[in-house]
Amino acid sequence: MKLTTLLLAGACTLTTFVPIAAHALPSFARQTGMACASCHFQKYPALTATGRAFKAAGYTTTGQATLKGDRLSLASILNGSFFIKLRYQKSNGTDNADERTTNAGEVQFPDEFSLFFGGRVSENVGFVLEGQLADRSMPLVAGFAIPFSFAVRGSTRTNIVPFTTDGMGAAFGFELLNTGAIRHLRINENRNTISAQQYVGTATAAEGVAFVLSNPKWYVNLTKWSPNHFASAEGVANGAPSATYVRAVFMPTVADWDMGFGLQSWTGSAGTANDAGTGIDMVESKAFAVDAQAQGKIGSRPLGVYVTHGRSAASRAGAPKNLFNAEGRERSATTITAELGVYDAPHVTLLGGYRVADNGGTAANSGDNALTFGVNWMFRQNIGFFWILNRFSGSAYAAGQGPMKAGGTGNMLNTLMLSAGF
Repeated sequence: MKLTTLLLAGACTLTTFVPIAAHALPSFARQTGMACASCHFQKYPALTATGRAFKAAGYTTTGQATLKGDRLSLASILNGSFFIKLRYQKSNGTDNADERTTNAGEVQFPDEFSLFFGGRVSENVGFVLEGQLADRSMPLVAGFAIPFSFAVRGSTRTNIVPFTTDGMGAAFGFELLNTGAIRHLRINENRNTISAQQYVGTATAAEGVAFVLSNPKWYVNLTKWSPNHFASAEGVANGAPSATYVRAVFMPTVADWDMGFGLQSWTGSAGTANDAGTGIDMVESKAFAVDAQAQGKIGSRPLGVYVTHGRSAASRAGAPKNLFNAEGRERSATTITAELGVYDAPHVTLLGGYRVADNGGTAANSGDNALTFGVNWMFRQNIGFFWILNRFSGSAYAAGQGPMKAGGTGNMLNTLMLSAGF
């Protein structure tokens, strides 16, 4: 059966079920004086052209009063917000006698609890800070970036973005597409099922500097980085940012459709503190991805389509391991995902997707495919509920293998979630 047929069938089946994660950062909504839906396509975090322009300008656009003076243009209010996710997950595997996992049903309260600050520092400087509150064993600072953004010519801008993150990867410095090229810019909660970049392992700790040239129609990002996070213990001695990340994206408008076509490349090596805390280990950074998106309308209904392909190279014997793939075979994935708006006020969307993947393990048991269906309900622009069903297949799910062995998580996962930003 063709994927388009599956999506349409899912839409017909799920239209009657109404339980979308919809939560923009009120920090930015307060600063700009604009509704969340102005910058987000269907729901947070997917960006519209307006959202991309705000981010490309370094979070400096403001609709509120500013404190002005000689070489001073500072937002009069420090804009903060909370973001929380509450999840229930149920998988269909069998727990071992001495453990309890999602196989028995698991309430994750909270799955995420974050404190955000962000916005204008000066006329050409902004910032974003994420503080995590859910895990007491982890540092408060989960991510920080301070972009310096300047107009070059017309609508073309240059950005220099020092950053650090505990798990967003090298793309944290600058990213605008909604394909999962960076961990948090995606349309589905279970990121590995709808984004090849996330499946092949690129969401790591990272700190460095992004050098960006951007335009409403394209951008290029060259980042020098290392796989460390300054707020963690490993950040005490973290080596030079010697690995290289390159991102290039073309974003045309075709017949009223907002399009995006991009590629990503991770190369080089860098030092990271070893798990024992006794010194620096060198790791390689070897991955590649291409992606595309189309956001527009079918009739009066909004539709987003997202396609990704990525691979991370195998770790080589006698060489530093590949940070993204410790296996002896290449890890790869191809995904296609679509989200259709079916009801307004409140906004309800249906989501469907398919992943074909190789997990890089033993060739006979490495097939790792996933079928996704979901229903998203934006109760308010900053409050959402969603339900997602993932059905996994392939040789990795053969009887007695991997997730299908005793203590495994089976081949099906149900997720219910409430999310809110305020």
